[in-house]
This record gives sequence, C-alpha cells and structure tokens, in this order.
Amino acid sequence: MKNSLLMTAAATLLMAASLSAHDTWIMVNSPVVRVGDVTHVDLMLGNHGNEHRDFKLASKISPESWTLDVVSPVKTTVDVKARMTDTGYAPKEGYWTTRFVAKESGLHVVAHTLDKLHGTTRAIKSAKSYLLAADSLDQLPENRHDFSKPLGHPLELVPVTDPVRDLCPGRPIEVQLMYSGKPLPKARVSFIPRGQTLAEGFDPKYERTTDADGKASFTPEDGNWILIVVHHAQPEQKGEGYDKTHYTATLTVSVPEVPRTSSAVVRRPAASR
Repeated sequence: MKNSLLMTAAATLLMAASLSAHDTWIMVNSPVVRVGDVTHVDLMLGNHGNEHRDFKLASKISPESWTLDVVSPVKTTVDVKARMTDTGYAPKEGYWTTRFVAKESGLHVVAHTLDKLHGTTRAIKSAKSYLLAADSLDQLPENRHDFSKPLGHPLELVPVTDPVRDLCPGRPIEVQLMYSGKPLPKARVSFIPRGQTLAEGFDPKYERTTDADGKASFTPEDGNWILIVVHHAQPEQKGEGYDKTHYTATLTVSVPEVPRTSSAVVRRPAASR
C-alpha cells in the first residue's frame, strides 16, 4: 500500500512538471488576407520544454486561466476566446480554433496569455502571431502597428524584423526577448521549423543565445512556419500554493518561399557545382 501511494505521488509530481513545461503557441491559417476574408486562429499545446523540440501536439490546454485576443491596427482589442471551438474528440486531443474576420487594413497581433498553477509550479506563458490584412493582395499596406513595441507580457518575444512583410529564405529573423519590461540577455532561443526536430541539449543550427540587448536572430533556408520558443525558470519566485515560477514565451511566423514585398528580396548563395 505504501509503495502504491509513493508511486501515485511520484506520477503526480511528474505530470505536474511535464504540464508546467508545455508550451502554447498560435497559428493562423494564412498570415496575409484581404480585408473581410475569414481567417482561422488556432491555439496549440506541445511539450517543447520537456525536450519535445518540434511542432508536434501534446495534449490540449484546459479552458480556464488563459486569454486570446486580436489587437487591430487601430489598437482595438477583440476577445476571441469565447468563440473558440474544440477540434478534439477526447478532452486531451486536438486544439482550440476560431474564425476571425479582419475589418481594417494593416497588421493585427494575435496574443495569448496564461497564468496557472501546475502542482507547485506557477506557469506564466505568452504567445503571439501576426496577421496582415490588405484591401488588395497585389499591394500590401504599410504596417501601422508598431510590431517592435512589447505588449507588456511578463516574458515576451518581440519581433525586430517585420513579422510578415520582410520574411523570406536567406533573410534573418531577429527578435528581442523582454522580461519584466527589460531585455533579457544570455537566454536560449529556439527557432523550430515545422517538420524539424531539434537535437537534444543545445542545437547550434536552430538555437541562439540572446546578446546584451536581449536580441537573437536566425536565418531560414526555406519557406516554412517557424516556432520561436524561450523558457525562463525563476525558482526563487514563490507564493501561495507554489514554490517556483516557470515562464514561457512563443512567437510563430510564416516564412514564404517567395518574398511578399520587394524590400524582402534576398539573393540566396549559388549552389556549388
């Protein structure tokens, strides 16, 4: 009986640790749409902090203790969580999704936050992705939204490179990591292309360390979705019901195979013969 209780307690602690390491991220079915078109916003969950370093789903976020909003180019905020639907049959299968119609031309920020206890760990998460709405897809509008300005999340990945207009293979994706409103140096940033699995430990091909200004960059070789992930543990941050705090920030961008604007054109190195 005693061994059985110990095994149950150990399993509970392991589950709590695993859940606190899960990452949330956002994907939109198309990062560029016409004003008035429907786009779909998906909220995913995977355990990248548990050495599951890829795009694979792992369970599904429970419906409490989180937010999901779309911030328009004119700074109006739409709460889209209430319209989310469940794509899974079982409670831990699938992901959350909703439809969104952009009414204004310009860059929209899709933002998610979570603050929740998992066992004795307080998990604080943020996730962002971007949607550019245009009156005509033949001429993309200038971004009126200052994408390089933080939203104020406790741990936040802020794009330095335009997250829609200036992405293409061969051009660096630069981000800045902010913690409590200040740049966070010496943090590991994982740039995960969809379909790739990062090596264990530190993967020099897909991971970087932030500099003194909290900045890091990655140059994609091909068009793809890129999931950018940072974890930041604060074992000294304790409170009622928790003895440590774990922060996670994600940013998802879509790199097109063909540049969306002429300013993003980058010549790739010629193939060796």
